[in-house]
Amino acid sequence: MDGETVAVDRDRLPPIHTPTPPGRHTDHQARGVKQPGPSLGSFISTLRTHPGGPRSAVAMATGLELPPICSDVSRDFQEDMELALQTGDWRQVREFYLTTFSSFVEVNAAFKREANGAFDTIDDSGVNTEFINTVYDALQNTPPDIQKSVLKGIINSLLREWKGPRTKDDLRAYFILLQFSVCSTVPARRFSQLVQRLLHLISSRLVPSEGDELPPPAKTSWWIPSATKILNAANSVSFPAILSFTDFYSVTLEHVDIMEQYRTWQRHGNSNKFSFCQYPFILSSVVKKEIIQRDSELQMLREARRVDMNILFLNIKVRRSQLLHDSLEEVCLHTRRTRTAIEFQLVGTLMGLAVYNSIALDVHFPLYCYRKLLTPPTAPCDQNAPVGMATATLEDLQQIMPELAHGLEELLNYEGNVEEDFYLTFQILQEEMGVVRSYNLKPGGDKIPVNNHNRKEYVQLYIDYLLNRCVSRQFSAFYHGFHSVCASHALMLLRCEEVEMLVCGSPDLDMNALQKAAQYEGYTKTDPTVRCFWEVVMGLPLEMQKKLLHFTTGSDRVPVGGLANLHFKISKIDVSTDW
Repeated sequence: MDGETVAVDRDRLPPIHTPTPPGRHTDHQARGVKQPGPSLGSFISTLRTHPGGPRSAVAMATGLELPPICSDVSRDFQEDMELALQTGDWRQVREFYLTTFSSFVEVNAAFKREANGAFDTIDDSGVNTEFINTVYDALQNTPPDIQKSVLKGIINSLLREWKGPRTKDDLRAYFILLQFSVCSTVPARRFSQLVQRLLHLISSRLVPSEGDELPPPAKTSWWIPSATKILNAANSVSFPAILSFTDFYSVTLEHVDIMEQYRTWQRHGNSNKFSFCQYPFILSSVVKKEIIQRDSELQMLREARRVDMNILFLNIKVRRSQLLHDSLEEVCLHTRRTRTAIEFQLVGTLMGLAVYNSIALDVHFPLYCYRKLLTPPTAPCDQNAPVGMATATLEDLQQIMPELAHGLEELLNYEGNVEEDFYLTFQILQEEMGVVRSYNLKPGGDKIPVNNHNRKEYVQLYIDYLLNRCVSRQFSAFYHGFHSVCASHALMLLRCEEVEMLVCGSPDLDMNALQKAAQYEGYTKTDPTVRCFWEVVMGLPLEMQKKLLHFTTGSDRVPVGGLANLHFKISKIDVSTDW
């Protein structure tokens, strides 16, 4: 959560008072060997009645004995699940799930391979992963009430273990509970409802409606931070995303003093002082654009008042014996380099001006270009510091050079001998101004063959060279041109998709919003001419609507905030048409 650990986030919230664990958890609950009779029933009974076994870390803390897990439990569990599916009698299965997920102690007792198993490496966590998968897979086939009970038990056990030192068994329990897949299968519609409820909670606290019987703000100051952090977790953990990032926008924040939130964020950083800017996913593009514009104004005013004596000097390198020759060479060389750099810098400056003045440009850069613009999100003080060196993937190359990306993907999936069949080295050839030049992807690359073991490294270095290294000088000029206008720390709040929206606008047209925002000079909105005009516009196909918008505004893209923020005026000109 923006550089904060879970522990820090917990400290920001008020203490959660949980009820004392039920009395049955003070009894000894352990797993023993397999007994005759119904396998699942005997398995559950052993969780409660086994008298012996070595003590684990959790057992030492709670007084519970946790003997080793039975080797036949997984098979027995599957057999009893099949029996429950056939007979419809879920009592034993329900009892098993309720017992297993009631606390960290029970979780460890059910899934640890050994009661005092080692936990020395990440590779060996000491749990029976096969049995974990079996239990979670079977849960998908149980009635909904059992699934809800398991979820409730997991929540209660997590709340119960909220404070206190962490043991190895705690880590095992977290590892096991994190594999609970029911939450990841929530339908998008249901997940959207949960998000909207949390957003409504934030809105109702920020702008209370008349008649709302809410507690005083002094007693509910933790509501907004807590709801925001839950939203942040929901926004971060799902991959691929269940909802679009725009579904997490809070429209209410467009009507609050967002600059005060921004200043709080700048002053306090990651301290305990809450600010919505700590969680930028909740800020809409409209809010972020306002922050960038107002902060850029302040930045430019500061720069205008700052005297830079370095602009009065031109530094060149000459030899005493060749003053005239070296001076001319240096000036000519700087001129050639400067001309190219200025062109790219000018494009970046124009794009920054478009963002600053809310002008949508008809440009089509790949999304990776905007990610490079945010690497880093604020321009470094050192003009020679590397910028725009964003991590590139095969998917990024697919947007720019689809044929080359397809070829590299085939190289990665090739099942034969790469070294003998392709004869590649860590060197690539490029044509520049009609001249073919070779470049090593790594030191000594021309002598390193590409084989089945290092082909992933070859592909990654190839992509990085094409999208970063070979265009670093040109993109650096473009980057500094853009950031010379949009000189705001608020760029740290933006996603690359949002930068693209600020530059290009949105392709989604809402002509009804344009009609509501339209202004009239010499007409009223009820005049027959105006009504006929909008009737024709609403009946046009999408492409014709875009052409109309381009003809009247100069762009067929929708600016940030929608067509309602567009200045659209229909004027009546009293000129005779009798020619």
